[in-house]
Amino acid sequence: MQQLNTRHLVTLSLVAPGIGLSVLLAASPASGATYEVGRGKQYSSLAEVAPRLAAGDVVEVQGDATYPGDVIFKKSGTEAQKITIRGVRVNGRRPVLSGGTNTVVFGGNHYTFEGFEITRGASRCVFNRAHDVTVRDAVVHDCPGHGILGADSESGSFTLEYVEVYACGSGDSRHPIYIATDEETRLGSVFRMRHCYVHDGNGGNNVKSRAERNEIYYNWIEGAKYHEIELIGPDGQDEGLAREDSDVVGNVFVKTGQHFLARIGGDGTGQTFGRFRFVNNTFLLAPGSRPAIRMFDGIESVEMSNNVFYRRGGGGVEVYVDRSASWVTGAALIAGANNWVPSGSSAIPAAWTGTLQGADPRFADVGSLDLRPAAGSPLIDAGARWTPSPAGHPFPSPLAAPRSAPARGVRAASGAPQRPTAGAIDIGAYEFGPGLADATIAMRAAAADDAGGAAAESDGADSDAADSDGVDSDAAGNDGADGDAAGNDGAEIDSDAAASHAGSCSAGGALAGGPLAGSGAAAAAAAALLGAALRRRGRR
Repeated sequence: MQQLNTRHLVTLSLVAPGIGLSVLLAASPASGATYEVGRGKQYSSLAEVAPRLAAGDVVEVQGDATYPGDVIFKKSGTEAQKITIRGVRVNGRRPVLSGGTNTVVFGGNHYTFEGFEITRGASRCVFNRAHDVTVRDAVVHDCPGHGILGADSESGSFTLEYVEVYACGSGDSRHPIYIATDEETRLGSVFRMRHCYVHDGNGGNNVKSRAERNEIYYNWIEGAKYHEIELIGPDGQDEGLAREDSDVVGNVFVKTGQHFLARIGGDGTGQTFGRFRFVNNTFLLAPGSRPAIRMFDGIESVEMSNNVFYRRGGGGVEVYVDRSASWVTGAALIAGANNWVPSGSSAIPAAWTGTLQGADPRFADVGSLDLRPAAGSPLIDAGARWTPSPAGHPFPSPLAAPRSAPARGVRAASGAPQRPTAGAIDIGAYEFGPGLADATIAMRAAAADDAGGAAAESDGADSDAADSDGVDSDAAGNDGADGDAAGNDGAEIDSDAAASHAGSCSAGGALAGGPLAGSGAAAAAAAALLGAALRRRGRR
């Protein structure tokens, strides 16, 4: 029997449920080298392998072992042949990268980094100064400075998928996740964050981004010292280079302290003048906490549809505050449809349509943070099919519909629960229907097996005065990613052409599954089969 050759074309016929799908996959013209790191392998550390890498190479690092940090990846792959650094579980355990000033640094472009536990970097556990880097299926924890930092200079598109981050950050200016993109050299870059679990931050904001475009989908974000999410403008670069837009869909945000849940627009050091879209999110506020969304500095427009806002213990919610915002058009441009807010709430945008109010959204069990709608919930089938944008200000290339659901726990990269499609779309991050409950139970079981040592929940109030809406201490000028990341840690940057990100604008996103909803899963399965065959060949 002829062995699979990477120069062959491989045709895989896959049948998805109800769909016949033939997928033609063209393998790369030449396979890269495979390096193995670990006990009894050719290399004992990643630092030994990093200088040898070239496009298409794969590094497999054996798990159930700890390796030293300060690993710097300077070599670049290509868009077609990325460099893959893969942790291989041994006895069910990931390889651990621990310590150093910066535990892992990406200075070369086009990397996939997956399957690791990363911890105890004195300044940063993951530091990105490159373009087209994906970190997947990883746990980042106990980082006394930044957990994950993207520098202002030379950083391009960056993706986090199936990543857990906890016990990171410190004080006002060190954050669990802090991302920036370089709008001078990497115009059109995107920060994508999907299926992640960020919780129990030790300082700063759980997710802080100055990226040109943010796509924040299907995450569970909980327990920040300050904001759960902060989407703001560039620091140290011309604010006129690009408009920063953010699409925030299908997430759960849980506030355990007293601060605002989200801040958008700016922080006193850089403003977006951007368009913001919040769709099918679940916002759970703490008793006595401040307004949900804080609009600050330069903003063009905000749209909010199919979101549910609720406060533990009951009571009204102040939806937003914009007294420190500077609207691009001179007036607030806020649109939205079919949001649910508690009775007695305030600052409900006048332009919203179809707003639902009541005493209880009837989550399955809010005490245990099971935020799926229970039978009889007013959220069921109550969402808007079309999400409106302010007239003349459509959001560019919005996510068509939420197709997955967030999880409060660690899960495998292949384990995203699908959102059922029964009747009209529900309000919030979850859909009532068959399948999701079983998926949630399975994920919880996996989390119990995999997530030992997770930090305890924090319910402490932050120190800001309750009536203050001025610039926080975390907005000081010395909190820029560029200032923190500048300079002398030796990461060489390859000068690839700036990435292009173009998309058509639509007046609103359609919340309905397409006719080929199963085709993505089938294509992924085909790619996985081909990848496994190629890896087996590479080991021979």
